[in-house]
Amino acid sequence: MAEGGSTSLTGQLKYVQYEHSLEAQYLPAIRALISKDLSEPYSIYVYRYFLYQWGHLCFMALSPLDSSLIGIVICKLEPHASHSPATLRGYIAMLAVAAPYRGHGVATALVKMAIDAMAQRHADEIVLETEETNVPAMRLYEGLGFLRSKKLHRYYLNGNSAYRLVLLLKSIDPDASLNPTVMEQQ
Repeated sequence: MAEGGSTSLTGQLKYVQYEHSLEAQYLPAIRALISKDLSEPYSIYVYRYFLYQWGHLCFMALSPLDSSLIGIVICKLEPHASHSPATLRGYIAMLAVAAPYRGHGVATALVKMAIDAMAQRHADEIVLETEETNVPAMRLYEGLGFLRSKKLHRYYLNGNSAYRLVLLLKSIDPDASLNPTVMEQQ
């Protein structure tokens, strides 16, 4: 690992957007990194679900020495019908950084790239879930402006609870869902 502050390490790494042509080279490493750190067991199909449809929203941090995988963020962006009118909701499904590289800004850089990519595609909000016991993750996301919106009791297979976090990129007008004819009568 490179010596020095987080700026020097983060600046030395190569950050690349995931592409389908990289699957053979990186998918095994992505699976290994994520399965080491996240509490949910994901099949190959879950990775492909995200990477095939939203590879343009997924970013990798690579070693400048040998292009080995150091970190990954996997996301998606879809219409969400819980609001009227429907919003465009980004979702950070997975984030992992190899243990020797944690605390050097790698995860922050990856999440910022994902946020920027979703914002450029007109996302209204970005959501994610993280274990309530994962203090470094909570600190990372809240430092980037995410707010706790809901506690999900016993959410994970290991029995741990989670927080759903949300980052509002656009303000939601509560009056937008009112019927225009009702508005005119008021």
